[in-house]
Amino acid sequence: MSVILMDCTLRDGANVVGKGFSAELTDMMLDGLTACGVPIIELGNAGGIGAYEVAGFTDAETDQTYLEIAKKYLNRGSQLGMFLNAKRYQEKSVALAKKNGLSFLRVGADAGDADVALQPIQGIKKYGMKAFYSLMKAYLLTPHELAEEGKKLEAAGLDEITIMDSAGTMLPSQAAAYTRELVNAVSIPVAFHGHNNLGLSAANAIAAYENGASILDCGLMGMARSAGNLATELCVAIMQRLGQMQEIDLYEMLDFIDQRLQPAMETHHYHNPVSPLDLTLGLTGCHSSFVKKFKAVAAEKRVNLYRLITEVSAIDQKAPADAVIARIADSLQ
Repeated sequence: MSVILMDCTLRDGANVVGKGFSAELTDMMLDGLTACGVPIIELGNAGGIGAYEVAGFTDAETDQTYLEIAKKYLNRGSQLGMFLNAKRYQEKSVALAKKNGLSFLRVGADAGDADVALQPIQGIKKYGMKAFYSLMKAYLLTPHELAEEGKKLEAAGLDEITIMDSAGTMLPSQAAAYTRELVNAVSIPVAFHGHNNLGLSAANAIAAYENGASILDCGLMGMARSAGNLATELCVAIMQRLGQMQEIDLYEMLDFIDQRLQPAMETHHYHNPVSPLDLTLGLTGCHSSFVKKFKAVAAEKRVNLYRLITEVSAIDQKAPADAVIARIADSLQ
């Protein structure tokens, strides 16, 4: 069983700055995400395509601006798409997305409201794009009811369906039950999108994966509405521990966050809850008491600190010797 990543920073994460990221931040994140090999990326303003015009999301860039930026990254191998609130559906929005080369639109509606999404799904398929779907507030239905709704949406031509724990209220046992029921009911990929209001986004993602989810939604540095989503970099680290998401360059992602994204987000007073360094310690089992030693060698030898910690810790987690650290650093030069 394999699982891939869908990064939603540029849509859900936009809530941390208001309605949408600036053109500069959008360009930066698309560059970073595609360079790291993230397979699916959702972009645009926080309300989805059409929200600028229909719902007054004018604190964001226009849809056309986001689409023009995205064009630069269409050839890097990632699927790029936008969110579409089912209640704001306009055929011209779908036509605009298609014209500008997007791979998918992800329709969203509250669990139980599938009927309002049928026309948008048909419209997306008419234009030859992939139709994804977000079961927002999935916990409004029982797992069985959610599965029945999934069958209805699949019959309408849906290509992928997402369980959204929109308020971050689920426990891992619930994430497991909803995922298992839906996976058994449909033949299309099932995704899980979990918020961190109870501090359980990582545990819920693992539970979803273990019960058949084939896509996990995340946001860089945990950026998303309310308490945030599972951080993209944490998801990749956890899943790589489980033998998944090997196609993503985690170390390039951590460098991107350290060197470009975190400094840029400081102007918005947003700070990463789990730094790339702390993440690396958790990933490798390296105790923080050794960090000073690793930093000194990495700086002297001009090698990537995170790769150095990883490779040395694979040899010795208990008491890494200076000679071993120096030898591994030399091999990384």
